[in-house]
Amino acid sequence: MNLQNIFSEIEKVDGDVYDRMDTRRSAMKQFANFTGKAALATMPLVLGSMFKKAYGQTPADVIGTLQFALTLEYLEAKFYNIGVPGVGVQTNAGAAGIAALQKIRADENKHVLYLRTVITALGSTPINEPTFDLTAGNGSNAGPFLGWEGNYDVFLAMAQTFEDTGVRAYKGAAGTLINNKTVLTAALNVHSVEAKHAAHIRQMRRARATAPGAIAAAYVGNIKPWINNAESNIGGPFAAPVQPSYNGEEITVQGGINIVTVASVTATAASASFDEPLSRAAVLAIVDPFIV
Repeated sequence: MNLQNIFSEIEKVDGDVYDRMDTRRSAMKQFANFTGKAALATMPLVLGSMFKKAYGQTPADVIGTLQFALTLEYLEAKFYNIGVPGVGVQTNAGAAGIAALQKIRADENKHVLYLRTVITALGSTPINEPTFDLTAGNGSNAGPFLGWEGNYDVFLAMAQTFEDTGVRAYKGAAGTLINNKTVLTAALNVHSVEAKHAAHIRQMRRARATAPGAIAAAYVGNIKPWINNAESNIGGPFAAPVQPSYNGEEITVQGGINIVTVASVTATAASASFDEPLSRAAVLAIVDPFIV
């Protein structure tokens, strides 16, 4: 266990962490005499105790939300770890596209490590990575996305959907985390990066509008960096499987105010101005076909 890394990651989202524990020197000194296998085995418990003392008991629903977020990050990391080096990506993405996807892949793997660090620091044990079926075949490995890793356009469509779903999922989780500033900040740090990923993937898909094999070129050509109405901009046989990730985005009423009426804009413009959250139940239904 690299304690320096754990404290460094927590410090990024809570600059006062050492004040809560007395001082950085004091926190590190508590581990100075930890040697041998027995001592190292108890270190996670000691670390968890320190953070419980610093922040108070972390509610089970907060830990549950973090574990849920970790599951999503495992899925995205697995997808990019397999797909980015794949034949379909390397053949069609080009140097700039591959570089962008490699950066996104690195981000998703860092998100996994980051959430595992936060969960550990709060005194809990991160869940293990599930077994995934990235064809969305519920373990049959013969779902609607069969052959995705060899088809660049299918890969991009899936990447967009995963990123869009992640943005809405983190927003939906905010209510559970609202009373824990440190954990909420940790989630928001990931949320903002997921949004950047989503926008960039959408631009990459738009650039494929005239490419042979692009999934419904008419949809791709009209794609924006944001979601309009409840449109996925994914056509063909993949439209139905991805649609649940976009349902509800057509809403134009915010805080009881109909944006269309007040701002005199179209429903499309009003819906594009806001991202709607997804509940945990909705997200689980979306990702369930990908988990064995």
